[in-house]
Amino acid sequence: MRTYLITGGTDGMGRGLGLHFLERGDRVTAVSSGEAKGRAFLEAAARLGAADRARFLRADLSTVAGMNAVVADVAAAEERLDGMVFATQRFQQTRTLTADGLEYTFALSYLSRFVIGHGLVGLLDRAPRPVVLNLGAPGGFPGTVFWDDLRFDREPYKGMKAATQASRAIDLLAVDFPRRHPDSRVKYAVYNPLFVKTGMAAPLSPVKRAATNGLATLFAQRVERAIVPMAALIDSPPPEPVSAWRRTTRLPLEGEAFDPDRADRLYRLTEEILERIDA
Repeated sequence: MRTYLITGGTDGMGRGLGLHFLERGDRVTAVSSGEAKGRAFLEAAARLGAADRARFLRADLSTVAGMNAVVADVAAAEERLDGMVFATQRFQQTRTLTADGLEYTFALSYLSRFVIGHGLVGLLDRAPRPVVLNLGAPGGFPGTVFWDDLRFDREPYKGMKAATQASRAIDLLAVDFPRRHPDSRVKYAVYNPLFVKTGMAAPLSPVKRAATNGLATLFAQRVERAIVPMAALIDSPPPEPVSAWRRTTRLPLEGEAFDPDRADRLYRLTEEILERIDA
């Protein structure tokens, strides 16, 4: 029996993977901020006969306090983790600052992955074949890390710019992770599922939401199909410490997206952000 932690685990692809693992006999802790979807996840687990192997952990992963609470809770509850799946994300049409004064998308989509991943690497290393699957957008839309304006104080805010900034930060996090833990056995994979029919369109305006849902009906994969290669990658990751994927196509770790110097710069900047929040 394997044990998994899934952020964004009560909706979309995170939920699909969680139920897949439960159905085959594994244990899953699903993290999200929504109580109703958490209850629905536990009810679905019970229908699979997995009520005793499913756990819902409610947390606000847009705040550092919420991120640290997940690390503390899981460290106290689990003896080991066989895998972590980072699936939490939410598209923000308008610029929003978190309680910590960070841009919301950057905090939720990137910083939560940084804090929880580094914070629980010790539990992962107790497993025989530990793996992290980080859902992002390698090989997708181009994006820029606004090094001196991460909150979009000066740069005009657009939801897509914030989303692609977070995706580029996720790429750099992935390539940097094994350098921070050189003795770890964790295999870290950053993964682009491309167009999947989930609830991602919910925050959009009615017109954009209708258009996106229409395109999803025609072109998007269903969650049940999209998770198949993800689950296979989690079960059998490549031997290298880090890899990047666009569905089943492996991407080269080259260019600015995976530049080690940029990754080091982001790590140091992130540490400075966390120090300011903890001060």
